[in-house]
Amino acid sequence: MRSKDNTFTVKKAEDSSGFLLWQVTNLWQREIKKALVPYDLTHSQFVLMASIHWLTLQKQNVTQILLSSHTKIDPMTTSTVLRTLQTKGLLQRKEHLTDTRAKTVGLTDAGKKIIKEAVQTVESFDTIFFATLCNKTKTFNDQLLTLLGQKK
Repeated sequence: MRSKDNTFTVKKAEDSSGFLLWQVTNLWQREIKKALVPYDLTHSQFVLMASIHWLTLQKQNVTQILLSSHTKIDPMTTSTVLRTLQTKGLLQRKEHLTDTRAKTVGLTDAGKKIIKEAVQTVESFDTIFFATLCNKTKTFNDQLLTLLGQKK
């Protein structure tokens, strides 16, 4: 018997985009967490390290603000995670060449070794996880970019 309370606008939970996104995100993050166990990295640590590696390969001076903007992780969390990575010996901070208020961040040799292996693991997992989308992956990514406000 159906309740007469009209709290929800959807008839089935599966009609709620937000609920579905939450479920998929949780499933994906749970599996990524397992994949990162051998590297002793949290998902946030992985994302920041991978982003440092990516941006460095793009010939950018990587700063905390750039990382926060690139990853969409708030600046305070970015700072906290970077401090942890520095304590683990995976990251180093240096004076910025032109901005005396900023510091650049870079991976240590140990950090580079770990992130290169972890990226391969995560990319392999992503390939398998998103394989069910078949030839719709580009469309899916375009839709995610739209939600992020990066594509119109």
